[in-house]
Amino acid sequence: MKSRSQDQSLSDSRELDRSYDPLTGNPPSKPNKKTIKQRFLKLLPCCRSGSNPSINQTSEVDEGERSTVRYRPEGLDRLVEQTNFSKKELQILYRGFKNECPTGAVNEETFKGIYSQFFPQGDSNMYAHFLFEAFDTHNNGAVSFEDFVISLSIILRGSITDKLNWAFNLYDLNKDGCITREEMTNIMHSIYDMMGKYTYPCMKDNAPKDHVDSFFQKMDKNNDGVVTIEEFLETCQKDENIMQSMHLFDNVI
Repeated sequence: MKSRSQDQSLSDSRELDRSYDPLTGNPPSKPNKKTIKQRFLKLLPCCRSGSNPSINQTSEVDEGERSTVRYRPEGLDRLVEQTNFSKKELQILYRGFKNECPTGAVNEETFKGIYSQFFPQGDSNMYAHFLFEAFDTHNNGAVSFEDFVISLSIILRGSITDKLNWAFNLYDLNKDGCITREEMTNIMHSIYDMMGKYTYPCMKDNAPKDHVDSFFQKMDKNNDGVVTIEEFLETCQKDENIMQSMHLFDNVI
């Protein structure tokens, strides 16, 4: 008989499988949008509640708590211009960020620790490393609040092109402007490691390779062994399933 924790891990894995990256595998069938949102929002302490948060709910911040937010006006105003968040939303996000990261920045080990809470049934270490590098836009080994909200703004409220560019940058591990088979293979193995052994249905050993082959068959239009940003954008924008997945996080907060 399976324990309750095993049942929960199996449930989480099934949910992850349904929301699995459509750029590299089979398109999801009716993903549970609410569950995906709740999982993503675990990164935001200010939004951890039993109900689905809204702008109205999160804007009702206790004045005493809000007094802990320390912003120089020019910095906050600049972020309002750089992101799709309002000033009040940025204040709330900053309060949550500072609660988790009192120093004002997240190093890679801390980031991995936070991310591992999403996938206790698997090993998210490598995927979190790739994700951290995508957030670390200054390549200085730390993710500042500015780095965090700029990427978060793209993921949650960016245009389709902005979201696709961000995804391409995640997959382009060495940031040379193209995705190689080796890079996509590393990404795929990190995803399967993260999903863990409770994934249902059970994954075959050759599944990562099959997904890499599928990715390049779709994306590599001139068969030169690499996928450029132009090929990536053209293919994604013509794929209905990929376009649908780009809206999964719309209006999360």
